[in-house]
Amino acid sequence: MNGWPGANTRQARPVEAVEVISALFDGGYVNYEGAHFQVDSAKLWDLPTVRVPIGIAVSGKQSCQLFGPLGQVMVGIEPDPDLITNWDNECGKPDSRKVARLAVSWDSDVEAASKRAHRLFHWNMTSWKVNAELPGTAGFASTSETVTPAQVAEKIPCGTDVDAIAKAAKEFFAAGYTDLALVQVSGDQQQSFFEAVNDELLPALRAL
Repeated sequence: MNGWPGANTRQARPVEAVEVISALFDGGYVNYEGAHFQVDSAKLWDLPTVRVPIGIAVSGKQSCQLFGPLGQVMVGIEPDPDLITNWDNECGKPDSRKVARLAVSWDSDVEAASKRAHRLFHWNMTSWKVNAELPGTAGFASTSETVTPAQVAEKIPCGTDVDAIAKAAKEFFAAGYTDLALVQVSGDQQQSFFEAVNDELLPALRAL
């Protein structure tokens, strides 16, 4: 593949990919001739006893229309109830799982946590709709160059405040998400983060 294709092409490719994956889980040999992928006599030899649900990240009405009929699990990064409604309308399974991805920068040093979140996630401050239309890395750099660590910290919980993480999680649950996937920004604090999740965060989340 040469270059960075437009958003419509980037969505059309995973549609075909999911169609191929679903056919493989059906069993037997799969032949597929798409605009982007061609498959000749592929087969999944070790089929799981229980079919693996396919989770797909969506960001708006168009992606829900494309992937709702194909996926079994919705993944989102914004606590937007309209996204849940659009997914339910398109997938036809209102009781399907909806997984929220919540980034957390866990660190006893709040300033270090904010700086790390800014360095690695400042591009995330722009709306997903805008990000999807950007033509390349230069566009991401341009749209996010004025984002400050303080602005990032307003959207990504930074530090060790369990209540702040629970508050952010509550917004997703209020929007209609059923599951929460926590993403620790950077790896140098993973162990302390796992310990905090087990000792402090899980009880706080269950209390919601």
